[in-house]
Amino acid sequence: MNGPHDLGGQMGFGPVAPEKDEPYFHAEWEKRALGLTLSGGALGGWTIDESRHARENIPPAQYLGASYYEIWIRALEVLLERHGFAARTEIDAGRKQMEPAVPKRILKADMVAGVLARGGPCDRPVESEPRFQPGDQVRTRNFNPETHTRLPRYARAKTGVVEAVQGSFVFPDDNAHGKGENPQWVYTVVFDGPEIWGEGADPTLTVSIDAWESYLERV
Repeated sequence: MNGPHDLGGQMGFGPVAPEKDEPYFHAEWEKRALGLTLSGGALGGWTIDESRHARENIPPAQYLGASYYEIWIRALEVLLERHGFAARTEIDAGRKQMEPAVPKRILKADMVAGVLARGGPCDRPVESEPRFQPGDQVRTRNFNPETHTRLPRYARAKTGVVEAVQGSFVFPDDNAHGKGENPQWVYTVVFDGPEIWGEGADPTLTVSIDAWESYLERV
């Protein structure tokens, strides 16, 4: 979808200004926000792709006015309500008022280190062979779905070159909406600066994205 998360170099937002020696967290509550989000995901009610889509759906004014972990918490509240783990009234009141849905699992304190070490691998086998190989020239599709996609807005309808075949992975556009994992081959595609940013762009710059196979067509 096209939303405030996908600015893609649009003018008016100022330069990227990295913070020197930036800490992992700027406040204690951010640590709790991360913990709550990971614990909520462990309940098994939604996928990482659905959680991303929940963040994308935050209204633009709220999204752009929120910090990184504020966005996480706002999306978590939506997911908890959507999947029956907490009603909106409970979230607002800060206390239990109903019996929640039964979780598939609960992340307990002594499990955290092992769960984080394992991560959440999303590579999956597919039966077909890759349609593209390194060196192939490809063009990305031009679409603007209301649903989730990992194809950046700035890289749609652009021509680039396949640099690598990364393997086969869960297709997020389907997985975010309960349509199954439906894995596809993923490719690193490289674009030059003028192709992405147009006339006047630095010709020495390149932009690389990881693109699922259905995003691409052969040139």
